[in-house]
Amino acid sequence: MSSKPTFISSVLGMQANLRSFAMKLTLDKDEAHDLVQDTTLKALSNEDKFVDNANFKGWMLTIMRNIFINNYRKNVRENTMVDTSEDLYHLNLKQESGLDTPDGAYAVNEISEILAGFPADYRESFSLHVAGYKYEEIAERLSMPLGTVKSRIFFTRKRLREILKDYR
Repeated sequence: MSSKPTFISSVLGMQANLRSFAMKLTLDKDEAHDLVQDTTLKALSNEDKFVDNANFKGWMLTIMRNIFINNYRKNVRENTMVDTSEDLYHLNLKQESGLDTPDGAYAVNEISEILAGFPADYRESFSLHVAGYKYEEIAERLSMPLGTVKSRIFFTRKRLREILKDYR
């Protein structure tokens, strides 16, 4: 662009397009507002990198997309925990199961009693699934078709939800 006021007015004229695109990227009004501000600032500080006769809107939206991607990658890196201990100690720490609390133990006992009233085929398939077996392993272990295992687990879950719908 030839003059600074024309470039600034072009950047300011893009604000509505930037807001729309930012909402599509972030799905959050506050994050979209921050992204528009970051994009505007970056565009204004990089005016010398814009080539005349180029697609100005495309240039601005590319800046926004790159800022969004960089922020996303930064957040993923910051929220990733890497266990650097020699024996991978942190990976072997006990995970919170909810069973240590009296409420958690009570819930497990109550669910076990309800499951005891289900037909054996349904109860056994569901118990193996909860224990961590994959559908294929359960089918092989119980000598039944894979579809039967999946449907029994599905219907057991569904029935438990119905019975425990008021429990929370």
